[in-house]
Amino acid sequence: MDENTPLNDKADELYEHYSFTVDKGQAPLRIDKYLMNFVENATRNKIQDSAKSGNIIVNDTPVKSNYKVKPLDAIRVMFEHPPYENLLVGEDLPLDIVYEDDALLVVNKPAGMVVHPGHGNYSGTLINGLIYRFENLPNNSSERPGLVHRIDKDTSGLLVVAKTEKAMAHLSKQFKDKTSEREYIALVWGNVEEDEGTIEGNIGRHPKNRLQNTVFLDDEYEQGKPAVTHYKVIERLGYVTLVSCKLETGRTHQIRVHMKYIGHTLFNDARYGGERILKGTTFTKYKQFVDNCFKILPRQALHAKTLGFVHPVTNKFMSFTSETPDDIQACIEKWHAYSKHQDNL
Repeated sequence: MDENTPLNDKADELYEHYSFTVDKGQAPLRIDKYLMNFVENATRNKIQDSAKSGNIIVNDTPVKSNYKVKPLDAIRVMFEHPPYENLLVGEDLPLDIVYEDDALLVVNKPAGMVVHPGHGNYSGTLINGLIYRFENLPNNSSERPGLVHRIDKDTSGLLVVAKTEKAMAHLSKQFKDKTSEREYIALVWGNVEEDEGTIEGNIGRHPKNRLQNTVFLDDEYEQGKPAVTHYKVIERLGYVTLVSCKLETGRTHQIRVHMKYIGHTLFNDARYGGERILKGTTFTKYKQFVDNCFKILPRQALHAKTLGFVHPVTNKFMSFTSETPDDIQACIEKWHAYSKHQDNL
C-alpha cells in the first residue's frame, strides 16, 4: 500500500489497538517518531513494520512511516488480532490477600506487578491472578473483572477488589464520591518547606508525551480532570523528604504529577525525571551514594499504605494499613544515615 491508498476491505479484518487525535499545536513530525511518545514499549522498528503492513491509519488512509503528522490528524494503530487485554487468561500467581469475605477482598500488591493487562503486559497481572482464583468477578465500567481502582505497576500497596455486582457498585460510588480514604507514603526530591499543604490542578495527558500526565494551569481549565492531593511532611532527610499524601481524587499518576508540579518529583520516578540527581552536591561520593539508593529502590518511591471504605454489606467503615516495603524502608534508612552524617559535619 502506498501513502495515498484508501482504506480498503483489509480494515474489516483489523482490530484497533490505539487511537489518537493530534494536538492543535503539534509541529510537523514523522509519525514513527510521534508514536514513540504515545505507545508504551514500542520501538521505532516495530512502528515502521506496522506502517509497512498498512496498519497505521491517518484520517482513514494507511500511511508510511515517513508521513508527517499535522494538527487534528486522527491516528489509528490496527493489528490483525484483538488487543491482548481482551483475552483474559487465569494464572496461578501468588497474591498477598490481607482480607477477604463474600463481598470483597483487599490485596497488598507488590511493586512490579501490573494491575490489569495492557500493551506490553499481557500476563502476570493482578487480574490474571484474580480470575484464576475467583469465578464470576463483576466487570467494572472498563470491562475489568473486580477492579474498583488501580495503582501503577511500580507502586506497591493496597487495593480493594469487588466480588459481587453490589459490592462493585457500592465501592465504585465511594471512590467517585471521594468518601474512600487513601493514604500513600512517598520519598520526594528536595526539602518540602511547608509542613502540610494541598495541591490542586487539573490532570490530563501530556500534549507531547502521552506516556506522561501533566497539570493544566488556570487558563487551560477546560483540559484534564480536577485533582486534589493533600500532603504532610513525615520527615525531612536533607536533599529528600518523606511525605504522606492523601488522595481526594484518583487520577492516573496523580501523586507523581502533583508532587512534580510543586517541584518535588518522586525519588527514582524514571517516567517523570526522578531517576536523576535533582538536589544535592556535586561531590563524587554523593553521586555514588544516590546511585546506591537507586539500586536498593529501583522504582518510584511510592506506597499505598492505608485504605479505608464503608463495607457494602455491613455498612461499617473498614480501614487497612500495610507495612512499608523493604526496598523503600532500606532507602529511607540510607538517607537517615546520610542526613545525620551531614548534620555532624
